[in-house]
Amino acid sequence: MGLVVGAVLEGKVTGITKFGAFVSLPEGKSGMVHISEVANSFVSDIKEFLKEGDTVRVRVINVDDAGRINLSIKRAQENQQSAAPARTGGNAERRAPRPPRTGQFQGGGRAPQSKQPRDPSTMTFEDKLKMFMADSESRMADIRHNTDRKSGSRRRK
Repeated sequence: MGLVVGAVLEGKVTGITKFGAFVSLPEGKSGMVHISEVANSFVSDIKEFLKEGDTVRVRVINVDDAGRINLSIKRAQENQQSAAPARTGGNAERRAPRPPRTGQFQGGGRAPQSKQPRDPSTMTFEDKLKMFMADSESRMADIRHNTDRKSGSRRRK
């Protein structure tokens, strides 16, 4: 089987660095999984997710002109229909996959606020960030409004 972009393969982790993991592929080839392509959640330490010798399912996302093969573990899991983990050994049960996003806040004022406060332990990072940014923007607008009024620097027509 040739290495074409989009192919899903199984390989063995042969090395781990701060920025990613090297995976041995069939036909004696080797590719790299960047740290951002390991999991759907933020990965600060790749060793929490992978260790040398783990067998992983990867998707080929790019083969550049120099012959380097870029791989993704999280993209291989997206199209996987079964509930089986994508790798064997290590800490496969450590993190559950994040639920898919249903909508994005598109800016332009305040973010829609739900009527019930949400439990921060169940919120995704993106939800927490949206909530923080909306609160921050609201506070900054109030500060700008009060500062402009006090200093008289408002534009007058």
